[in-house]
Amino acid sequence: MADPTAVVMLSMGEPNDLDDVRRYFSALLMDRELMQLPMQKRLSPLMARMSAPGARRQHAEVGGPRLKGWLERQGEAMVRALDDLSPATAPHRHYLALRYSDPSTDATLRRMKADGVRRAVAMPQFPQFSCTTSGSSLNELWRGVERTGLHSAFTWSVLDRWYRHPAYVASMAETVRAGLADFDAGDRDRVLLLFSAHSMPMKVINKGDPYPHEIHASVDAIMDELDVPNAYRVSFQSKVGPVPWLGPSTIAAVEKLAGQGVTKVLVVCVAFTSDHIETLYEIDVDLFRRAEAAGIREIRRAPAPNVRPAFVTALAEIVAGHLKSGEAASAQYPVQCLGCDNALCRTVVHSVAGGYDTTEPTATLR
Repeated sequence: MADPTAVVMLSMGEPNDLDDVRRYFSALLMDRELMQLPMQKRLSPLMARMSAPGARRQHAEVGGPRLKGWLERQGEAMVRALDDLSPATAPHRHYLALRYSDPSTDATLRRMKADGVRRAVAMPQFPQFSCTTSGSSLNELWRGVERTGLHSAFTWSVLDRWYRHPAYVASMAETVRAGLADFDAGDRDRVLLLFSAHSMPMKVINKGDPYPHEIHASVDAIMDELDVPNAYRVSFQSKVGPVPWLGPSTIAAVEKLAGQGVTKVLVVCVAFTSDHIETLYEIDVDLFRRAEAAGIREIRRAPAPNVRPAFVTALAEIVAGHLKSGEAASAQYPVQCLGCDNALCRTVVHSVAGGYDTTEPTATLR
């Protein structure tokens, strides 16, 4: 039997359980590839301690952490479809490597070695590339390769972004249609589509991070695919910490729209591929409550991709096309942001195509 081809699904993760919330937030806030705070080593544990009780209540209200479960189900469905689409690289196995929760990067790499994997695709679960999400997850993967002594164990390539892939765009358009179907037929054309994406620190954006462009490019492609007359706007959510973040905020956007006389809104979480605290609580509970108070008469959220058939097909088609290409990464990947000061960025260790390996595999943020 052929050696399995691994698809390593990279994500920040969520708390492992309700009792893990404080540890999770402390790890997240200490990560200088995600955000840089003044006196970060002293400030982050304090912020985690202050935010943990509220975050724990929010997770409890929506039934506990959900992200890992969805990632597992997406991965299982994706590789089943991928075996049919790409028999030359079959069998395929999915692996999770979660930045701040289990399974950790190191544990996943050791499991891959034990399973006989030799060819691996690193696939951040963020359609739009940012140095804080996809980039930092990949950097942690390469550090894990060095920590475990598995530098030459696997031949790697990177699926670093897929924000305009036709199958992804079509799957997102399908979720918008499903969301619009919940409104009365006579009102659907007048529903404002509010595309909400995770925000990023402005310090990152000002270094030339491509994330804002790729979010807007995804939205434009989805609207072209939909071919509907609805007005639409883009906003950003999930700000963390006392530094400036990319706006406008989704909460402020809804309040502004209400002030302009908008009464019906469909929120589309364009950067999230599954349901978790940032959809189930931030949008479905907190935002909806604020929208009602502001005067929005009807607000709904388009369903998350989760394991909807169109999205599972998209994941499989994206990976199959990447494997067929033989490329180590996209053309954009090796070019650092113009203000980047991280020596590890844009690496592919032991690349399928060569030419990407860093000379500083354990480099840290300077």
